[in-house]
Amino acid sequence: MTVLPPDVAAARAAAHRERLLPWVAPHQERRSRREAHPVWDFLFTYYSQAPAKLLRWHPGVGTAVTGELAEERLGWPLYTGLGDGSVGLDVAAFRAKRGTAAGWTASLLERTASRAGQFGCFGLHEWAMVYRSGDDVRHGAVPLRLGSAGTDAVVEGHRLQCTHVDAFRFFTSDAVGRNALQPTRETQVELEQPGCLHATMDLYKWAYKLSPAVPGELLADCFVLAADVRELDMRASPYDLADRGWAPVRIETAAGKAEYAAAQQGFAARGAALRERLLAVCDAVLEPAGV
Repeated sequence: MTVLPPDVAAARAAAHRERLLPWVAPHQERRSRREAHPVWDFLFTYYSQAPAKLLRWHPGVGTAVTGELAEERLGWPLYTGLGDGSVGLDVAAFRAKRGTAAGWTASLLERTASRAGQFGCFGLHEWAMVYRSGDDVRHGAVPLRLGSAGTDAVVEGHRLQCTHVDAFRFFTSDAVGRNALQPTRETQVELEQPGCLHATMDLYKWAYKLSPAVPGELLADCFVLAADVRELDMRASPYDLADRGWAPVRIETAAGKAEYAAAQQGFAARGAALRERLLAVCDAVLEPAGV
């Protein structure tokens, strides 16, 4: 067990908050005005971590704190006093409450990491979500860059090969049968692969679901990666976000496909490193023989 001096822990907690406030504060301001955002809301609505909890820094499994931070964390779930005045993760309580979920998460992360990334989907999942939907689109306040007919033509001119169940489940009924696979929750562990933008964004979900075992720095790294991926996801989507300052990635063209695939590969590399760090957390909280 590493015990952090109070000044070190306080500095890390402050740095964590400052790093994430540029996303959290504008979201909270927009929410107070009941103002939607087609790109960033996803990070706070699709992903269920409350903004206030996102700003909380955790030392993570194997690290304890002392002083004021220790007193504060004693009031938080799954923390315990460690007998020397320090406070850290209650590993036994975490394992009892979250062990089964952590074991499933570890299996998903391991199986995903074992596969080669696929980089030929070109973000067409977003196009499939509005295929033949007319004016009934997910972001009604944002126009389609190519219009409804042009969007449908792009879908019809490409092979859909989405591997991610939580993207596939939002396909329109007319798009479902066009996909090369039919991902389900039951086949998620078998199909998830590291090139998928949604699998990469979901590293943030696994990080907060493993909290407070996950160090705050790892949670923040996963969130920032999810934000970067989300930006590409929407720039490559059929929506026209030019008036919000985002130039489109025109995946209907050869140049756009190359731009998308290059960015996708970079995100996959960043995701691979974070996946390994999350697996190390799982290993630390699970019994050696597994749960």
